[in-house]
Amino acid sequence: MGYFTAQLISAVKLGSIYALVAIGYSIVYSIMGMINFAHGELLMIATFSLWVLLNAGVPFALAVALAILVTALFGILIERIAYRSIRDAGESTQIITSLAVSIFLEALCQAIFNSSSKALIIPDFFSKTFRILDTTVSVIDVVTLACTLILTLAVVLIIRRTAVGKAMRAVADNMEAADLMGIDKNRIITAAFVIGSVLAAVAGILYSGKYTSFSNDMGFMLGVKAFIAAVLGGLGSLTGAVTGGYIMAVLEVFFSGYLPRGVVSYQTAFTFLVLILVLLVRPNGLFGSSNRQRS
Repeated sequence: MGYFTAQLISAVKLGSIYALVAIGYSIVYSIMGMINFAHGELLMIATFSLWVLLNAGVPFALAVALAILVTALFGILIERIAYRSIRDAGESTQIITSLAVSIFLEALCQAIFNSSSKALIIPDFFSKTFRILDTTVSVIDVVTLACTLILTLAVVLIIRRTAVGKAMRAVADNMEAADLMGIDKNRIITAAFVIGSVLAAVAGILYSGKYTSFSNDMGFMLGVKAFIAAVLGGLGSLTGAVTGGYIMAVLEVFFSGYLPRGVVSYQTAFTFLVLILVLLVRPNGLFGSSNRQRS
């Protein structure tokens, strides 16, 4: 029972990270119809920003806030410099551009900080542990889940209850019609990138804080897995992004924990096989539809 609980807690912790990043993918896709493959690099930017600030002696809470702000600014710059001019281009142009931005950001980070792993030292409070059902849980595990729940609820409230959120839904439903109705689509798209960047920043900080080390390539695999989670849940669906993130983590963790020793190294392959089977039955994802936009 203790082993199962430990695996479940690991899955919840990892699923929370995937969910935060997947929501960012879904928000941008629902509004622009574009997959931002550079989204994973925002996790890297947040973590390196925090590392630099902490090494400069900035207090932890202020450093976290500034790192999130830096990441949001990068999200705005990426949209304005790389994506705005190709907004009406074909999907292949958008995909190639986003991949180029991803590679550029990773290479730039490597040139500045080199490719060696860095240690992220967080306050000892987050490393404290307590017992739940015969297994050990750390404070940062609880913080990770709490942040995911709070931020997910905040995004839902923003989209459903605020003027900006209503405008985002209008642009997602029909950008041309929203433009004719006087909605500033550039401002709304920028807002979507800011929200996604903030979520990615929090995810990157939580992930690096838990594992205490990071490198310039950390965003790539996390971004890929979160993207797959978003596709599994249904691109454009917030419910799907969160659900897909946790399903992805459960499959990954439990395959790793319960597969026979001889095949455990293939756990990623087994995880992707299950996801492929799901998509064969539900090509648009669990909560997706043939339309771009949705909840």
